[in-house]
Amino acid sequence: MLALRLTRTARPAVQLRRLLVAAASAGTGFLLLCTLGYALTHADPGASVLRLAWCVPPLAATIHLAVAVARTDPGTRPRPGLAAIGLGPARLMLVSATTTALSCTLGSMLALLVFLHLRGDLNGMPFDGAAADFLAAHAPLPLPAALTLLTLVPATASTTVALALRPKEPGPTGARGVEGRSYRRFGAYGRTVARETFGAYGRFGARLRGAPGKGGTPPEPASEQTSMQTGEPAPTPAAPEEAVEPLDHVTHLPAPRKPPAGLPWGIAILAAGLAVEAYAARAATGALALPSALPTGPAGVLAGWLLTALGLALAAPGLTHLCGRLLQAVRPGAVRLLAGRVLMAEATRIGRPLGVVCAVASAAYAVAPLSAAAATAAVGPLSTLGATVVTGCTVATLLTAAVEAKQARADATAALLRVGAPTTLLRSAAALRAGALLAFFCPLTLIVAELAALPLAAR
Repeated sequence: MLALRLTRTARPAVQLRRLLVAAASAGTGFLLLCTLGYALTHADPGASVLRLAWCVPPLAATIHLAVAVARTDPGTRPRPGLAAIGLGPARLMLVSATTTALSCTLGSMLALLVFLHLRGDLNGMPFDGAAADFLAAHAPLPLPAALTLLTLVPATASTTVALALRPKEPGPTGARGVEGRSYRRFGAYGRTVARETFGAYGRFGARLRGAPGKGGTPPEPASEQTSMQTGEPAPTPAAPEEAVEPLDHVTHLPAPRKPPAGLPWGIAILAAGLAVEAYAARAATGALALPSALPTGPAGVLAGWLLTALGLALAAPGLTHLCGRLLQAVRPGAVRLLAGRVLMAEATRIGRPLGVVCAVASAAYAVAPLSAAAATAAVGPLSTLGATVVTGCTVATLLTAAVEAKQARADATAALLRVGAPTTLLRSAAALRAGALLAFFCPLTLIVAELAALPLAAR
């Protein structure tokens, strides 16, 4: 009930993102049902399994979008007071998973209605039975198989959201903690000279007996106590020099964030994907056809494309971090410094969806000339639907990640505005970040696309 209330009372922008998840789930579910219809009319299990394998990219893109939307959902974000009524991080994670399951289930039900309508099982609407021959209208539809395929997207998406948003225990401070910072009693930090004994903070009057200059009040000297008892004026002691508090918390600032560790692995997986694709394209016989059902090219080409996408997704955060460092090189000004630091801080959040977008763009660039050259490689409606789902999900995920990054730095932006930073500075930094990413990743996408298209064009 709580998930339903949060879903109903969300803002229009949040509802739009959830509708995008439902639409992606509907497209993926319809592709899975069409694979079932092909299996009902053809006795070749290998071709059916291959068409089912070609549904993996739309499924992965849908799950990626669902996780990105769940991260930016303000209704399931931890807020003060929610833990007091039993809505801690674990409960909010379950609410996010339930909301994702509801959105994906809505899309799956829509896919089932469209599928039954095109088969001719539902009457009274336009285009009744328009694809009766292709969707095996003469054969009875196995309901358990259809429901299994339809529950694949909601179950996988909600499980992935629960794993991605699960509460994480704070790591131990030490080698992975901030250098040069050690913690004392509650609310204080810096380097401690003498260790405090157990219960020193909570002892009655402990904070009132501190030394001068250390934040405590010095005890009254004996002369003042005597003067209060006898009424005679006591000699005023010489005022000590003002003690200066050590600025350890200023001199030991947190070190800049290290680059993500996936860059070498991403480059290696990217090279492996290009090699697998080249070997599969050379070993296969015939042209890489794109019929009206789904692509029926060699399975090695699909594996190579998936490895290429995985490699770009792993390497893109490190490359985004490198872009931030390059922006700050050679005496940077305020705009370049701000843009570079933001890219370094948000390298993982922005880099991964950006790498997936580059992978999709490179695959489309590599396949487009091949599809135009072959006369029998007519791109049908299902291939167009699959490409639309993958492209739309990747672009929507990138935009959603940008919204998440904007929400994450809202406090820093407000602080800059409070100290008098002009809004043109923030806009210039945002434009510079976008231009740097385009200038770096567009040539990279073209290079990967050309390398992926070489073995296919050589055939």
